[in-house]
Amino acid sequence: MDTILNVSRVCSGYGELPVLQDVDLQVQRGEIVAVVGANGAGKTTLLLTISGHLRAQSGSVTFNGEDVSAQPAHAAVGRGLVMVPESGRLFPFMTVLENLELGAFHDKARAHMKANLQEVMEYFPILADRRSQLAGRLSGGERQMCALARAMMGMPRLLMLDEPSLGLAPIMVDRVFELVKNLVDKKGLSVLLVEQNVRNALQMCQRGYVIEHGQLLKTGSGQELLHDPDVQRSYMGL
Repeated sequence: MDTILNVSRVCSGYGELPVLQDVDLQVQRGEIVAVVGANGAGKTTLLLTISGHLRAQSGSVTFNGEDVSAQPAHAAVGRGLVMVPESGRLFPFMTVLENLELGAFHDKARAHMKANLQEVMEYFPILADRRSQLAGRLSGGERQMCALARAMMGMPRLLMLDEPSLGLAPIMVDRVFELVKNLVDKKGLSVLLVEQNVRNALQMCQRGYVIEHGQLLKTGSGQELLHDPDVQRSYMGL
C-alpha cells in the first residue's frame, strides 16, 4: 500500500518536559489507524506534533512524500492534514454555518466552498437543519458532527481525530464512528484516530498502536490487538 503519513523516531514534548520518545508510525492511503492508551500516555501530543502545533525535538514527519516536520499548523491544513481536536472546539457564539465556513480558510478549500458545503450538509443532514443555530446550543453529538463537518470543509487527505467519543452517550459514539467509516469509504480518506475507548477504536481500525508513557508498545491489526491479552487486561478491564 501507499504510505501517506510516516512518523520516524519522533521525540516531542513541552519545553523541558519530554513526552514522546522515538515514536515510529505509519498510515496508508484509505486506512483507519488507531492509537490507543490511557489518559496522559502521549496520544494528543502525537497529533499536535504531526499537525505542526508542536515542533518535534528530533525525528521526522513525512506527509504525502514531503517532510513536514517544520511546517506551521496552518500550512498542514492546506496540504490536506486536518485535525479535529478533543471536544471539537467550535466557536459557540457563531452559527453552525459560520463554523463550517471557517473550515474552508485555505485557498483551495475556499474556491470549492459552495460545493463542499452542500456535500457536508448531505453527509450530516442534522447540520442542515441546525445551520442557523448557535453552535454552543448543539448537543454533544451534534457538536462532534459539526467539528467533523468543519474538518471536511478543509478537503483533508488525512483526518486526525482526537478522542471523538469523549463525553458522548453510547448511541452517539456508535453514530459518530459510523459517520467516520462512511467518510473513509465514500471519500477515500485516511484516518488517524486517537481514542481512550479502546474497544470501539480497535473494532473500526485496520491497524492500531498501543502507546504508554510516550512510547509505542504494541502494533498490529485491530483484531489482533482487540484479542491481545495484555491489551484486554490493561485497557478493557478483562
